[in-house]
Amino acid sequence: MTDVSVTRPRRTLAFPRFRPDEAGQRRAFDLIVAGFAALLLAPVALLVALAVLLESGRPILFAQVRLGRGGLPFVMYKFRKFGPRAGAEGSPLTLEGDARMTTVGKVLMATKLDELPQIWNVLRGDMAVVGPRPESLAFADCFHDGFEEVLDHKPGLLGPCQILFRSESTLHARSVDPQRFYREVLFPAKARADIAYFRTRTLASDFGVTLRGGLTVLVPGVVPETAPDGTALVSIPPGDAGPPVQGTA
Repeated sequence: MTDVSVTRPRRTLAFPRFRPDEAGQRRAFDLIVAGFAALLLAPVALLVALAVLLESGRPILFAQVRLGRGGLPFVMYKFRKFGPRAGAEGSPLTLEGDARMTTVGKVLMATKLDELPQIWNVLRGDMAVVGPRPESLAFADCFHDGFEEVLDHKPGLLGPCQILFRSESTLHARSVDPQRFYREVLFPAKARADIAYFRTRTLASDFGVTLRGGLTVLVPGVVPETAPDGTALVSIPPGDAGPPVQGTA
């Protein structure tokens, strides 16, 4: 994994100043949705944990430090998709056909069930139900030239980018270095989509994103062609070096 300092990224914008009642409503929304999801999906989580344990043993969970609101680090949890000896070495990106992935891990990646432990992160207050995806420390240096605004919001389980980039691992052009492609193409496109949405978000729109995100997980392939700011998602033939994502300036 790229060696990146854990220090807080530079900030150019202050946190959004929610009214006390609005902040309380958002937290109540998170607790209600996460609590309901935890009860509803507990049997599924137990089955996933058992599958991971039976195939490759412990640890069942994968814990990684991610960037939270304001660039402050926190520990995010997932069900482990890689082998127990994969460690933190190698690429910080999970690519299509990643050799580190187990058989159960491939199923978890396809269904997004590896994200279930993040319900605990929401209940703890590290994450929200709706928010930008928490970025890896390896890409902390990408938050510049206005993209710092993404860090003004608590990271979330669901959001515009989680819907638009559900199959992000398949978007990487094979002839381009994955980390360079992520930095120069995917990250800017995702950041623009997040900024466009979260500048005008409401509780009603967050509720819509929650429903839409759930549908996207349950029905793979139901992915819109444009982001909220007009960013176009253009699929490319396998092996093409051209960028599959064109961001607006």
